Amino acid sequence: MSGIVRLINSFVENGQGGNPAGVVLDADSLDENAMQAIASQAGLSEVAFVSKSDIATVKLDFFTPNKRIAHCGHATVAAFSVMAQQGLLENGNYTKETVDGIRHIRIEGDEAYLEQKKVSSIELPAEHYSGVSEALGIPFTSFTRSAPPALINNGVGWLVIILETREELAQLTPNHSLIRHLSVELDLIGFYVVCRETQVPGRTLSARMFAPSYGIDEESATGMGAGCAAIYLHDFLQCPDQQVLVEQGHLMHPASPSLLKVELEFNDGDIERLWVGGAAATLEGEQ
Repeated sequence: MSGIVRLINSFVENGQGGNPAGVVLDADSLDENAMQAIASQAGLSEVAFVSKSDIATVKLDFFTPNKRIAHCGHATVAAFSVMAQQGLLENGNYTKETVDGIRHIRIEGDEAYLEQKKVSSIELPAEHYSGVSEALGIPFTSFTRSAPPALINNGVGWLVIILETREELAQLTPNHSLIRHLSVELDLIGFYVVCRETQVPGRTLSARMFAPSYGIDEESATGMGAGCAAIYLHDFLQCPDQQVLVEQGHLMHPASPSLLKVELEFNDGDIERLWVGGAAATLEGEQ
């Protein structure tokens, strides 16, 4: 039935935690106003609407509580996981049509991976440092020791900021009004703040995400943000790793631990494309 929102936790860690997304199958009869109304009522960070496509496996439209978003990692993982669980798709390669073009998808067992492209990667102009400092409640020296903040775009824009310690990451005091203002000014989804200390040994980054301009004060797993963080590691910290493992959600209250896996493909030393994925688990109930 059109309009039923299925609840899925994406990027779960050992079957627990993750980031809840809504998925509406058979959304062909829904116009943009109807999709936005359903997403607002659902109250989730994103809802994915699945409809037929003439040029891809499916068409996906993504809405936050207050506006459309071009791409969403955890809602993509949720949508393809639902279709796999419903027996509509098997392991293999697929495509999704979005308002920003075609992207490739892989389903591998209980995990789904979405293709991302590196669009741009530039250092944040220093004139914005004081605004970032005030927005996060930390001195600018905290986020310039390892590498400068950077504007990274993989289809959507993020400000990626790296801190030295996980304690600093935990103690951020985000001013959502200021983050919203800077995000609008710089045409960003929001801030993706990371450090290289992780709770679980062997992982690459701990992360927190803030996107109040899209109605999301903080969320527990952000596929597009994790992709941008992997680009940042390569471009600004010369990290050669082909796989980046990102922990997110551990530092939220309450915590919702998430694990995002990023695979990078290179061409002549530059990033050609990325795959961001993880596992999903169905929550009880529908809306």
